[in-house]
Amino acid sequence: MLQSLKNIYNLGVKEIISLFRDWLMVILIVYSFSLAVITSSKSQPDSINRAAIAVVDEDHSQLSRALTDAFMPPMFIPARQITRSEIDPAMDRGEYTFVVVFPPDFQKDVLSGKSPEIQVNVDATRMTQAFTGSGYIQQILQQELQKFCKQKSIKPGASYVVRNRFNPNLTQSWFTSIVQLVNNVTMLAIILTGAALIRERENGTLEHLLVMPVTPFEIMMSKVWSMMLIVLAATAGSLYFVVEMYLKIPIEGSILLYLAGVALHLFAVTSLGIFLACLAQNMPQLGMLLILVFLPMQMLSGGNTPRESMPVWVQNIMLAAPTTHFVSFSQAILFRGAGIEVVWKPFLMLFVIGSVLFVISLRAFRKSL
Repeated sequence: MLQSLKNIYNLGVKEIISLFRDWLMVILIVYSFSLAVITSSKSQPDSINRAAIAVVDEDHSQLSRALTDAFMPPMFIPARQITRSEIDPAMDRGEYTFVVVFPPDFQKDVLSGKSPEIQVNVDATRMTQAFTGSGYIQQILQQELQKFCKQKSIKPGASYVVRNRFNPNLTQSWFTSIVQLVNNVTMLAIILTGAALIRERENGTLEHLLVMPVTPFEIMMSKVWSMMLIVLAATAGSLYFVVEMYLKIPIEGSILLYLAGVALHLFAVTSLGIFLACLAQNMPQLGMLLILVFLPMQMLSGGNTPRESMPVWVQNIMLAAPTTHFVSFSQAILFRGAGIEVVWKPFLMLFVIGSVLFVISLRAFRKSL
């Protein structure tokens, strides 16, 4: 038993040394946990900038002019007055992203306690501005209407209060940077473990290991723990130096608890990396298999799109994927400050999935020798 542990340790150290001699892999690790996280947080702006907007004012009242003037730079360019007949041709030409229409007798209806409708036409082909800008327009109109009603001592027909939990300012970079980090953990773990096995096969050193007094279990376990350690250390460094120190993103939960969950996830996906490397004969084939496996896991895990919006059968199938449970406890711990009493189920599922994948990968590894 002690000799087996010693073999696993020594072989793992060999894997770490071999990895650091591969400077391309080192660059990939550093980039994935630093610049990739930073650029992801900066690539999608938190607010719109100089969006093209026009106004159809059929009321020409004090209130409609005040609402028009509320669309100010830098979010919007100064609103241009157009007629109703110009809406469709102008939007067809792509001149405006938003066109706001104030109906006749708008101020009169507000003063009389009615709830007149304001029409907002949106060019949805400009997806980022369309989604974000519609929310800002709604907020601006609501704030200006409440201000007007307060000045006129009128009780508004309805009011609403929005409380944003976990991200009060709706800062989009808080979400995108964490999601990028979560995705990179899975991708790097599969790549590094699979590449380590294929590197042994292509260099002919795998045959050298087989003539030594080591077992396939020891060889596989050494690759799993060494790659787990490297990715886990890179994840901890990225959370502290990139996410917290550089991007100033608050981490609500326990980082140690999160890293414990990451270790369970890495146990599962490194085993998956070994399995893919057993199927592939070379690095190009591993890359193709990685695309076929990683992209569906990433897209359907719930990181970019809530699982609740997916078909039920897709949700059920994805329960067998480690990324589903990884994303679940990552969001719970990092965003909502959840403790072990909340995330113990994803932890348990990852342990079960990892154990199954390890057994399957070990059998495939033995057959490939």
